[in-house]
Amino acid sequence: MRTAYSVETVRAAERELMARLPEGALMQRASAGLAAACADVLGRVYGSRVVLLVGSGDNGGDALYAGARLARRGAGVRAVLLAPGRAHAGGLAALRRAGGSVVEAGAGVPAGASVVRLVEQADLVVDGIVGIGGKGGLREEAVPLAEAARRGRGAVVAVDLPSGVDADTGEVRGAAVRADVTVTFGAYKPGLLIDPAREYAGVVRFVDIGLELGLPGGAGAGAGAAQVEALQHADVARLLPVPAAESDKYRRGVVGIAAGSARYPGAAVLAVAGALRGGAGAVRYVGPAGGAVLARHPETLVSERGPARAGRVQAWVVGPGAGDDAATVGEVLAADVPVLIDADGLRLAEVGAVRGRGARGVPTLMTPHAGEAAALLGVEREVVESGRLAAARELAGRYGAAVLLKGSTTVVAEAGGGGAVRVNPTGTPWLATAGSGDVLSGLGGSLLAAGLSAVDAGSAAAYLHGLAGRFAAEGAPVSAEDVAGRIPEAWRSVVRAPAARG
Repeated sequence: MRTAYSVETVRAAERELMARLPEGALMQRASAGLAAACADVLGRVYGSRVVLLVGSGDNGGDALYAGARLARRGAGVRAVLLAPGRAHAGGLAALRRAGGSVVEAGAGVPAGASVVRLVEQADLVVDGIVGIGGKGGLREEAVPLAEAARRGRGAVVAVDLPSGVDADTGEVRGAAVRADVTVTFGAYKPGLLIDPAREYAGVVRFVDIGLELGLPGGAGAGAGAAQVEALQHADVARLLPVPAAESDKYRRGVVGIAAGSARYPGAAVLAVAGALRGGAGAVRYVGPAGGAVLARHPETLVSERGPARAGRVQAWVVGPGAGDDAATVGEVLAADVPVLIDADGLRLAEVGAVRGRGARGVPTLMTPHAGEAAALLGVEREVVESGRLAAARELAGRYGAAVLLKGSTTVVAEAGGGGAVRVNPTGTPWLATAGSGDVLSGLGGSLLAAGLSAVDAGSAAAYLHGLAGRFAAEGAPVSAEDVAGRIPEAWRSVVRAPAARG
């Protein structure tokens, strides 16, 4: 599992470690890892042209020391100082001793055409402008250099985090550096895992510098616990239900699907398709699309008696394609089993009814996309898309339910909004297609019925759904039905991975 920590927690861990190390040792560890990553990106260091964009903080020092290492290997290294009077003195001296040179731009000295050309013509640009504590976008004097790096011929490597993005939230509130590679030290930062900032980070390369995070008594304990988690194959494999020798369809769990309408029968068909591939032993369907469901999925148990009289289930999915059927949504929410609410169900579910389920200790998982979340929160869609972490937490707090916020970065927040937020690392933009969310809902509901918690069911469903989307797409458009059909392949890829097998 990848875990990401807040700036405050990372800095506390750095202070603890620096107190035990010789002065400057931590920066040397970081710059050595940065230089190695830069060398890998270059392929051939000798004779290459490297430009360092250097601010006033430790990120600038890391860049200068890494530049010195590259210069000693034969690279032509020039540092562009955006705060000439505040550049890291030790790093600057090291660069000059190694044969590197310095250009000043900033502190009232605008980046001239010659400096812009220098950046554009570099084989590698190292972004050491702003550290992890930066807020807001780039300052005015840095913007032309970031733009030159983006349109230039060379790769861009960011130090710890692309300058101009928010490390804690993943927000981008102005101009920012777009990196091809980000070399991050000691811990992942939430902004590296969450859009829109994730889009600016490129490939993230982790360098271990010895920080003690998440250890009992360490800087990552207690209030400094991880803010974001990203599951990997092995983590998901441990969550997925596996039938035992004595299992039958009822012991494996039965998921109820209350979805679809005369206008949207396909939503019911697709939700059932996802549920049938999600690990539960049986799927019950309740709603007006029973004929369409049976025509496509004859193994489904179809009832016309409503949710309360449909028979035993271990979890419900309600809402996909439901139209204005508030009565069915209310009936499902009154059940004392886990419930996944999606699509129209989110609009029809009363806040009090959902919070009441939490008060009774009955799990609820809400699965909005950004537009639905914005409507529930009473804000513009752009607010949700630019601050996904905050939006998911706020919604989870308001409803007292776990929230899976779908989108370019799908995030899963615990009921109440506390704890670490799960970030899904799988998926493809091709999943932005009609009906894809219905498949995800059925899959998540099936995992709920199999006994997973709301957060685990949402996380595992998003992970498998994302993998299935990748397998189905392979660079071409896909339908929701295609995605559903590749869920078994995604499941097998997770449980058969070497790390998952131990």
